[in-house]
Amino acid sequence: MCQSCHVRAVSTYRTAEQAGHREGAAGLTTHAPQTARTVTLPVSLDEAVAALAAMPAAVPVAGGTDLMASVNSGLLRPAALVGLGRISEMRGWQYQDGHALLGAGLSHARMGRPDFAALIPALAAASRAAGPPQIRNAGTLGGNIVTAAPTGDSLPVLAALEATLIIAGPDHGRREIPVSHLLAGMEMLRPGELVGFVRVPLLHAPQTYLKATGRTGPGRATASVALVLDPARRSVRCAVGAVAPMPLRPLEAERWVAGLIDWDGDRGLAPEACTAFGEYVAGACIPDPAPAADGSAPPALPPAVLHLRRTVAALARRALGRALA
Repeated sequence: MCQSCHVRAVSTYRTAEQAGHREGAAGLTTHAPQTARTVTLPVSLDEAVAALAAMPAAVPVAGGTDLMASVNSGLLRPAALVGLGRISEMRGWQYQDGHALLGAGLSHARMGRPDFAALIPALAAASRAAGPPQIRNAGTLGGNIVTAAPTGDSLPVLAALEATLIIAGPDHGRREIPVSHLLAGMEMLRPGELVGFVRVPLLHAPQTYLKATGRTGPGRATASVALVLDPARRSVRCAVGAVAPMPLRPLEAERWVAGLIDWDGDRGLAPEACTAFGEYVAGACIPDPAPAADGSAPPALPPAVLHLRRTVAALARRALGRALA
């Protein structure tokens, strides 16, 4: 597939007024030179927002898996911390109008349990793959979102599910935006705001998450694929992670394979169609170089990039096969 094929990108972001800041485990962090001298432990989401409004330089922290790595390496010296670990409303979930309303403080370990896997299987699979036990026990859903690392396991799943975020702001304010808008920088967190909840549609249909790593056992993804079937809309949604600074949606490949599926029948596809889908996805996300301006042949992709493309193709093929099985 050539570079002209449609691929929707989801990228990292920064706040409008804190361009020099980085995201922390559950909010925004600052490069303040001094060490943290104040720690606030609110017990409600509104109290946390009020604390951030009162201390603009404060850093929200939940699991701290990303924040503390930066602190320990000397990259960050936050002036104050707002701990989110005591806010019980952010650590559970509830059903709401055909959706699951997930607290941003849910840990990867909690989301990996069987009861959650029955609710949102792909997100549970991504949570179980998020790293070793100490990372899964501490790391949170909200932290994975606002840190927006390219290798974040939950990000392609949320992009494929087309999840939305409920953001809490000062004066009990709430607003809702697509997670893809936040990750792409189309809409940004404003000063004093926190991601409070994630709204995920309950599709009651097959969905899967697969990743490749550079080693045996838990590790950062070199490529990942989330795939969701949506029989109600007769659509397939796929997101590829870790191969770019943002999850990628191969929209043309999604539409193509959705047109091949017999939604009123057994939803089966020939192995050749699954293989072609994998190649379609890989070509969309890792395209061939554009032709040179003088019309000469474009340079070949480096071997490492070709290997990555084959990896994405294999993951997409397997994800589709498992979803249709």
